[in-house]
Amino acid sequence: MFWSKPSSLELPSDSPQRIEEPQYEGIKRFILKLMMFYSKQSTAIRGANAIYHRITCQVDRPAIYDVFCLEKTFRTTFSVLVLHMWLCLRRLKEDGKEGSELGQYLYERYNHDLELRVSKAGVNLLLSKWMKELEKIFYGNIVAYDAAILPEAKPDELQNVIWRNVFSDDGTLTPNDPALLPVQAMSRYVHRETKCLSLTDKAAVFSGNFMFTSLEEKPVGFASK
Repeated sequence: MFWSKPSSLELPSDSPQRIEEPQYEGIKRFILKLMMFYSKQSTAIRGANAIYHRITCQVDRPAIYDVFCLEKTFRTTFSVLVLHMWLCLRRLKEDGKEGSELGQYLYERYNHDLELRVSKAGVNLLLSKWMKELEKIFYGNIVAYDAAILPEAKPDELQNVIWRNVFSDDGTLTPNDPALLPVQAMSRYVHRETKCLSLTDKAAVFSGNFMFTSLEEKPVGFASK
């Protein structure tokens, strides 16, 4: 088995990595209320920032590129980022309108970060054009992942979508033999994360108090690049 049985990704109550809402009292709390710090919108924005922090922690972790035999380039990092955005947006949708609204704030946070990543990669000219192209890729990937995870999808559909979106650089539709193991591994990882996120309590997801499965330990019989 690639990983242990799916379980909640919620962080333990005593985890130092938990993000807790500040508890102010007296005049400070009164002032913050006047400043709309505790409003639904402000709370959602903080939640979206916390969720995005969990996404980028996983995406920027060297282990994810090592385990899945990926060269860390702007393209692969972007593809892995979109994949984890999809995982979280999919989970948020499970909580209906409230989750979808939080997903919109998460998408806005992602867009801001992506613009910084594009600039950092040295693309200073035609930035708006790049962002539009990346937006098209984002929505195309999201639609493909949604379709691949449906009960009626073919058994290898997710695997092939991951190959096209993350691994392939020559337009081929299915993975070749050398790439088959890491693509299958990522497919199992994605299946597991969808189940784990579904098992994670709404409050933990909305506050960003969860963490994706650790990739520090390689699967048995799976060689790194």
